[in-house]
Amino acid sequence: MFDNICKFLAENFRDDLVTWLLGNPVKLTQLKPTELSSEPIRADSLILLQSEDLVLHTEFQTDADDTMAFRMLDYRVRVYRRFPNKEMRQIVIYLRPTNSDLVQQNCFRLSKTYHEFEVIRLWEMSPETFLQHLGLLPFATLSKTNEPQVILNQVAQIIETVTDRNVKSNLTAASAILANLVISENIIKGILRSDIMQESPIYQEIFHSGELRGELRGKLEGKLEGKLEGKLEGKLEGKLEEKERIALSLLRQGINIGVIADVTELPLETIYILQKIITQNNN
Repeated sequence: MFDNICKFLAENFRDDLVTWLLGNPVKLTQLKPTELSSEPIRADSLILLQSEDLVLHTEFQTDADDTMAFRMLDYRVRVYRRFPNKEMRQIVIYLRPTNSDLVQQNCFRLSKTYHEFEVIRLWEMSPETFLQHLGLLPFATLSKTNEPQVILNQVAQIIETVTDRNVKSNLTAASAILANLVISENIIKGILRSDIMQESPIYQEIFHSGELRGELRGKLEGKLEGKLEGKLEGKLEGKLEEKERIALSLLRQGINIGVIADVTELPLETIYILQKIITQNNN
């Protein structure tokens, strides 16, 4: 889940990622793993970006991985086979603090074979590095600080100034999910706006795939679902408010959830739960 959030940020805030890792805003386009080889390639946390003369390979890792060094060599060879004249920068970014020696490893050795790559441990980075760019804000709470909740407050204040609703919701959701690595859900919920967070497509995808676990999900889902299910005692539609009755009717007609949200002005989370309740009642 955390690796996928990082990949989402890298793909949607590419310029911020590149500026951080390369030191200047080089324009890079995405390189699909399938372009390197027909053989299987692990792509869950893999980001490949390319320019005319450079390939940037970034991997986000929540925890230490004893296969990482070999994977770096494997990807380097694949890229060389496809683009022999391009330089390649390979950077592994570890998210969660650990004492494992594996997160210190920046090379692969096998007899006379030797390959180096770069490693970033977020907990050793200054928070200012991430507070300067919107697309890096969700990483700030994982940086070098004894008070991650203070940093999260700063993140929340910056996000609040964002005028683009879609960008705001995605940054809020990503910040909340990554903050779970170092801050309790209660504190996160008190700092970040859950109503904005729930509008994010990435949040909805994780929420409804069952990946978002723990108290944060329980509080967001349980409170609303409990309220709605309480209204369903007896005749379902007779105890629902007008907007909810309209939403139920549209759901039964197969109308798109986004359209229903626009028509009824109900939160997406409410509509998803109504849809779940319809399914339960039909079984």
